[in-house]
Amino acid sequence: MAKKEESSVEAKLRALYDLQLIDSRVDEIRNVRGELPLEVEDLEDDVQGLKTRLDKLKTDLETINFEIGAKKNLIEEAKALIKKYAEQQKNVRNSREFNSISKELEFQELEIQLAEKNIKEFKAQIEQKKEVISETKEHLSERETHLKHKKNELDAILAETEKEEKALLEESEKYQEKIEERLVNAYARIRKNVKNGLAVVPIERGASGGSFFTIPPQVQVEIAARKKIITDEHSGRILVDPVLAEEEMDKMQKLFAKF
Repeated sequence: MAKKEESSVEAKLRALYDLQLIDSRVDEIRNVRGELPLEVEDLEDDVQGLKTRLDKLKTDLETINFEIGAKKNLIEEAKALIKKYAEQQKNVRNSREFNSISKELEFQELEIQLAEKNIKEFKAQIEQKKEVISETKEHLSERETHLKHKKNELDAILAETEKEEKALLEESEKYQEKIEERLVNAYARIRKNVKNGLAVVPIERGASGGSFFTIPPQVQVEIAARKKIITDEHSGRILVDPVLAEEEMDKMQKLFAKF
């Protein structure tokens, strides 16, 4: 990184406050988007989950229908065997053969009864699955409609702010290059730890911006003199005088108007 040019304390304060105004504007833009990106992401997950569930339900239906087909084939095979055994029973030579065939006939009859019972159960499962599929499709349709609405809302906001946000982020980097690294690091640290990301604030009605703690008159005089960087002892924020703040706000508003 190129060495920053030596500058006066006042120039540093102005650059820091300018950087704060730029970053605060970025914060405002992102606050407008709010939770929308997360909402869209959650809805996309919901839609994908419902589609996966539908696919599984359809696969379950195919499996059940296959099982029904297998049971119907088993019934046809059992009926064919019953017919065959019935013919054989007519030509038995002794009671042992008759009893043996009778047991086979009885077994095939039981096989048919069990298969028919299974088919009935499978058909009940199909009806249940179809009901769940219908409910899932309805829920999916609602989620997809909601997702489309939220995506349109997010796209509209992005279309309005994306260009400005990109330009502001580039300006933020440019202003950071104007400020010595230790001050940029201090600014970033304070910004991370304070409410609303305000690391540099003007004095308002005798107190630091956003605070109710009064700043002693002597300290206010020192801040107005712009001879050294002074921080609020309660919040750690860097303090600037109202006149400097107003001048920089006017300057930055003209810059923002270009985006």
